[in-house]
Amino acid sequence: MLIYAKEIDDYLEYYNNNPELFNVERKLLIENIIKPTLKRTDIYFDSITYYRFLNYSERWYYPLFPYQKFISAFIFMYKDDVPIFRTFFIEMGRGNGKDGFIAPLVDFLSSQYYGINNYNIDIVANSEEQAEDTYKIIYEMKESNKGTMFKHFYWNKEECYNRRTRSRIKYYTANASTKDGKKSGLIVFNEYHAYQNYKNINVFQSGLGKTKHSRMFIITTNGYVREGPLDETEEICKDILDGKENVLKYFPFICRMDSIDEIDNPDLWEKANPSIKYLPDLLEAITMDYYEQKKFPSKKAEFLVKRMNIPSRDEAEVVTSWKNILRASYSDIKEKIPRKLPEKINGKLAIIGIDYASLNDFASAGFVIKNGNEIIWRQKTWICKNGKDFKYIKFPFDKIGTPGFEDFEIVDANSISEDLIVNWVKSVMEIFNVKKIILDNYRFQLLKKAFMEANISIESKQNPNGLIRMIRYPASIASIYAPKIEMYFSDGLLNIGDSALMRWSINNTCVKTKKDGNKVYEKIEPKLRKNDPFMAFVCAVSGEDLLDEEEIYVYI
Repeated sequence: MLIYAKEIDDYLEYYNNNPELFNVERKLLIENIIKPTLKRTDIYFDSITYYRFLNYSERWYYPLFPYQKFISAFIFMYKDDVPIFRTFFIEMGRGNGKDGFIAPLVDFLSSQYYGINNYNIDIVANSEEQAEDTYKIIYEMKESNKGTMFKHFYWNKEECYNRRTRSRIKYYTANASTKDGKKSGLIVFNEYHAYQNYKNINVFQSGLGKTKHSRMFIITTNGYVREGPLDETEEICKDILDGKENVLKYFPFICRMDSIDEIDNPDLWEKANPSIKYLPDLLEAITMDYYEQKKFPSKKAEFLVKRMNIPSRDEAEVVTSWKNILRASYSDIKEKIPRKLPEKINGKLAIIGIDYASLNDFASAGFVIKNGNEIIWRQKTWICKNGKDFKYIKFPFDKIGTPGFEDFEIVDANSISEDLIVNWVKSVMEIFNVKKIILDNYRFQLLKKAFMEANISIESKQNPNGLIRMIRYPASIASIYAPKIEMYFSDGLLNIGDSALMRWSINNTCVKTKKDGNKVYEKIEPKLRKNDPFMAFVCAVSGEDLLDEEEIYVYI
């Protein structure tokens, strides 16, 4: 190795002696990024400033853990006085001291010991509490050492200013409307999993590059927001870790369990929690959470996501795994190649399903067709922009019209018109041989007039061939069809196409087993985690047997 620091060497030695404690992502980081970097001859390692930082942290805060010292070394590596890593992505289980690592670092970078003037540092999070967590560590250190610190810094409860470098540290909640025109040296995004889109992120990022040694730190656990910035950043990191060109200069330090099966082995918890061997209280907290989720299954999802950093929920309760959802969308998950419709679809047998909670909220309709053993579902959803929950829903609606976000419509009205749904149904009927339109009795009553005006017939004892089938007891559907839907996912038979909204909807749905043993589908969170597209699919699947009817052709 041409570049050397004892702290790097110690961590690599720990890796070589304990490979079972390193998850796949960290192994790839070491093999595909770290080792090649250390062999480069065009890099300058500023070891003097690096050790100044370690000493500063130990003198005024605390000694860093070995893996934190390891990460820190790569902050001070440059090519032509430009950092070779611009974005440090650090993801691990809750309680591992992400804020405790970042606080002394940003304090040091604003100081005269780093020595860059006007190196402004923004700490950003979705909530004030999260944004304040990192800054609070800095504030309390300054307060505890006023005699010395006041010679070099001025500070209050919102920002800290270095008298010599004129650099300041300030924390923000992510309010994009007031942050234009920033010139940041470093941005820290705390708990990145909470961001639904890039609106606020972009405002802060636009200020990077105007100051020497610009950098960005993303520190986070996993979360429940899918299809957002965290998922996209993880995809970028996966490609880099797999050896693709690192043009974005990412340093991805990701700690998680490699599989859900490993959570029952405490000896492996270090995979997701690299601080666990140094923090007895963390080990105790994780142990208590582990036994608690064993006793209370409803807490398993939180344990998996927050402690084990597994982007999944309780496999026994969710409809299916996230991997299976992606497999339903893509023929090649890694390359994001969408599953397609058959070339010839005109005249194919189809079942339409419809579901909505309220016409001033969400409404979904879709069709199921078959192609051999493949079950194909395509949906359309209407979202009421003026609904009371719209602005709180965690889905990137701003991507509408882009690939994966083309199957929904934002309705700027007080409610969704019944005609929008019925007209969509009529358009499907022009393409397919629709055998049934299935919805429950309550939904039908709100659409009845529009259906009647469209001359769409209703199934009854007197008219068994009527198109509209009303489900009298919608809760009973899951008991009958949940095993079949589970099989479609597990066997890779379901094709939903590249639909971010459908993936989100499936991921928002859980399967509950009642005392009588019957299963029901429910929302994971009743208000903001919408699942209308999935429930429309369930309605359609309840008539799937009609797609197996033999078509008889009579030639005259």
